[in-house]
Amino acid sequence: MIKFKQIWLAFVFVLLLQQIGKAQDPQFSQFYAAPMYLNPAFTGNTEQARLAANYRKQWLKVPGAFTSYIFSYDQFLRKYKSGVGLMFINDNAGSGALRFKSIGGLYSYVFHITRSVGVRVGLRASFISRNVDFFRLRFADQILRDDPFSTIEKFDRGRNTYFDFGTGAIIFSENYWGGFSLDHLNRPNQSFMGQESLLPIKYTVQGGYRYVLSRDPKGFSKEDITAVAIYKGQLEWDQIDLGAYYKYKMAMVGLWYRGIPGLKSYVPGYANNDAIVIMVGLQLKDFFHVGYSYDVTISKLGIGTQGSNEISLIYEFAQADYKRNGKKQDFIIPCTKF
Repeated sequence: MIKFKQIWLAFVFVLLLQQIGKAQDPQFSQFYAAPMYLNPAFTGNTEQARLAANYRKQWLKVPGAFTSYIFSYDQFLRKYKSGVGLMFINDNAGSGALRFKSIGGLYSYVFHITRSVGVRVGLRASFISRNVDFFRLRFADQILRDDPFSTIEKFDRGRNTYFDFGTGAIIFSENYWGGFSLDHLNRPNQSFMGQESLLPIKYTVQGGYRYVLSRDPKGFSKEDITAVAIYKGQLEWDQIDLGAYYKYKMAMVGLWYRGIPGLKSYVPGYANNDAIVIMVGLQLKDFFHVGYSYDVTISKLGIGTQGSNEISLIYEFAQADYKRNGKKQDFIIPCTKF
């Protein structure tokens, strides 16, 4: 007799195999806490230098679900009006059955088109390693034959490496920004079976507007509300994220919705809803930011997944002489840090 738990595990592994087949990129809810991952044009969008770490555990109750990390460093080179950065990504799924690692270099250039409007353009080049351990997966024939140790499925190899390239651009002013990014421009072959399986181009459009409610004596924002929107698409998959942040002094709260209800349905009668994201953040002094978010699953997967947790840490720093020698504040995109 097939146990309910085995059926549930089989369902989970179907999801994981879909991830392998579609090769969708790791997803983060705190988009602007991982800005270079969102768009390489954000590289160097800081006073001088920035260290960031992001951690995400998706679908807490699902066995062998997704665990993702990002570690990054970027710096603004005022003399050259440029930003440079490094980014490492690690993503594990299926209790380590599917592993994705990426290390990449990023570059951006910023220029003014008017005194109050600027443009940033960016490039990203990455080396990718994807591994799958087929022996850590359970297939349908193992469940049906009640044999957890062997499968009749045949596999060729479980590792693939390739180079990947992306680009992006952003136009911005003191209170708004809008941009796009393109990933997998070279469409690398990401097949594990020695066949051709070209990675589809991923396209992202993002934008936001910050409304300042009050300012401190120095003229900096003390209280503001920021509305944001992000659209992402890759082959047949796409997604819209809509949200807003409220910031008062050093504290921030945010609320996001993810899905495309009424506009697109992958299955007839299926409401295309994914999650409600709740965020809180705290800025310690002027240089350290910590954020936490929780995704409430509203798709057909249901509350049984127990949602997703995400934590971000950002440390920004600038040398004293760098600040002192600056005649005016650098032209920085006004997006939130979370």
